[in-house]
Amino acid sequence: MWQTIQSAVSRKSCEGSTERLLQLCGGYFSLYIFTGVLAKYFVGESSYVKMSDIQYTVYNTWGGSLICLVVVLLLGWYKLKSTHCAKLFGCAVPAEYLYIIPSGICTAVVIPTTTLMYLLPISVMVAMVIMRASIIIVSRLVDTVQIRQGLLKKKVYFEENVAMCLAIAAVAVQLGSAKKGDFNLVGNAAAMAILGSYISAYAIRIYIMNYYKNTRPKGAEQDTKGFFAIEQLAASSVMLLVCCWIITLPSAHAAALAGTAAQPRDVLGLFRDSFANPHPKWFLALGAGMFYGVSAFFSVFLFMFKGRTATFAGLVNRLTSLIAGTAATLITWAAFGGKFPKPPDWISLLVMFAAIYYLGLAEKRRTAELAASRELEPCNPAKA
Repeated sequence: MWQTIQSAVSRKSCEGSTERLLQLCGGYFSLYIFTGVLAKYFVGESSYVKMSDIQYTVYNTWGGSLICLVVVLLLGWYKLKSTHCAKLFGCAVPAEYLYIIPSGICTAVVIPTTTLMYLLPISVMVAMVIMRASIIIVSRLVDTVQIRQGLLKKKVYFEENVAMCLAIAAVAVQLGSAKKGDFNLVGNAAAMAILGSYISAYAIRIYIMNYYKNTRPKGAEQDTKGFFAIEQLAASSVMLLVCCWIITLPSAHAAALAGTAAQPRDVLGLFRDSFANPHPKWFLALGAGMFYGVSAFFSVFLFMFKGRTATFAGLVNRLTSLIAGTAATLITWAAFGGKFPKPPDWISLLVMFAAIYYLGLAEKRRTAELAASRELEPCNPAKA
């Protein structure tokens, strides 16, 4: 294992290799820490900029979307390597567009609902637990469905199931510090609608990602970059249209719509005001979105990692972000006087490391299986 880690740090890796997996985890981990620390720099009473959460979300999200669009357009990732064509609005396009574009629409739902989850009448900690636990469970359900459909030919290992149970236990441990009022969610129709939209959109997106992976013809390239490009183009287009609609919405209609929000404050009003009366340092938040945007590359590449089940990939993705979140909390505590992690956070961290141990056992079995079936071809790292 130590030799694998050394190899991941010191040289280029091959597609589908454990070294490549570790490199993606390292990149996602680092960027997630930056994203978490920067949020504390801009938002909150102890922050330096003292920007509202809505303002920061607007500028940060568009900064992240812009960096994604620049990369996929300049590098030509949008030229998806397809196996066959289909008709879309009378034009011949890669057949994969028919489900990648819906995945992008789901992404456009996931991004704002992720933010709105933190504005619900529940604690931020409870919101994070619900979001992360739901993705772990959804990933396992996607494998179950696609195995029954005959799309996924691989078996979900016992070690992966153990890691999933430990990961759920890790996030559940954090609920031990929650107060009674932290769960004021079930009786709020708007809150349940936001939560339902988030989980549903993410479930469809994870299903589509794995549908793409598991339906590649033998010998066909898994063009993850192309998938990411088309998905981001679709997501950004939908978000831009919705953004323009909200901005141009008559004030009376906007006020009526905002009245259905999860909190009494005018969320849509603050959103519109972010453009009408931008914060003096909006450009800094836009630039900070670069870390958020680049982390999206690593997140999608982990979810779609070659040869792995949705259970494994989802666990790797969520555990990396959970551990990075703890690291970001420590940094903000030292730099901005934030809250020090509580005992449940440390217990949760230990349980997560136990889950990672079982993921390591599963990875060892999977790479041996992929090598035996020649699904993971040996390659020259220098040319990878």
